Amino acid sequence: MKYGAVIFLLVIMLLHCQTVHSAGTEEGFRNPMVDIPKTVERLKAHLHELTQIIGERSVRLPQNLAKTAAYIHSFYKDIGLDVNDEPYDYHGFQVVNVVAEIPTGIRPARRYLLGAHYDSVAGTVGADDNASAIAVQLEVARNIKVLFDRTQNNPAVKFVSFALEEPPAYATRYMGSRVYARKARREQEKIDGMICLEMVGYTCHEPGCQKYLFPLQFMGYPKEGDFIGIVSNFKSGKFAKDLLNSFKENGDLPAVKLTVPFNGWILPSVRLSDHASFWDQDYQAVMVTDSAFLRNPHYHLASDTMEKLDYPFMAELVESLVLYFMKRN
Repeated sequence: MKYGAVIFLLVIMLLHCQTVHSAGTEEGFRNPMVDIPKTVERLKAHLHELTQIIGERSVRLPQNLAKTAAYIHSFYKDIGLDVNDEPYDYHGFQVVNVVAEIPTGIRPARRYLLGAHYDSVAGTVGADDNASAIAVQLEVARNIKVLFDRTQNNPAVKFVSFALEEPPAYATRYMGSRVYARKARREQEKIDGMICLEMVGYTCHEPGCQKYLFPLQFMGYPKEGDFIGIVSNFKSGKFAKDLLNSFKENGDLPAVKLTVPFNGWILPSVRLSDHASFWDQDYQAVMVTDSAFLRNPHYHLASDTMEKLDYPFMAELVESLVLYFMKRN
């Protein structure tokens, strides 16, 4: 009886804390911020480099982690961002978080961080997990750098590509996001919101193909996997709402939002990425995701390859993120 009461209480809490919003029906014609066809081709080029030229990016292939970091670093440098590597040791070899920032020239009122991990699980090239997120991160950087050069009073946007997120580093002090978030808190870095990109490239369109954790399947979420998800804790609720409101301006990318209490500990699967490292350091953070294993049957398998991804969907996410950052000035 005691356990039944606890489960009932958790269900009631989730019913009250979760909110669902759908984008794509409210806005009329709007000129896009980014060139969608060109962005599609650029995303494919990143996926080709990360998954076919470099390949598996796990801790068992340190040379491939180094190649990936070099590719990301070179990209940021080539588009004119300030970029540096922040190295740390992992069991006998060195890995780096790649950190880039768009110069603002003034003291910005707001500071944001867009993060994604660049490693993959051993035995997979990790197209959706997580090369898709790195590709979107790079193309957001490219687009807002161009747009920020034309405008004033822009927020500071930092791009952090994290070295290690997958097992065996997951949930240890060696996670790249934990290394960065601890350092940020220690140095009192101002971060008004952290956006974690985690698996953002897979869609499915058959009714029932989108799965949910109990009890979310009873709460009116879409049955098809054609939306992007935004997951936040209570502290990040307003940040998530503002992000969703910006996403709603892009009628070509539906979005839903879930807010969970207790930093997600009552629903541990929502903590399975880099945003949780920032929750644990008391920063506002959200995860933007295609919902990972709840949608993508190739999760952590060798079949997670680039031809499975939906590149127009990813390009629309670039558009939505650019919209958000442009509305912060």
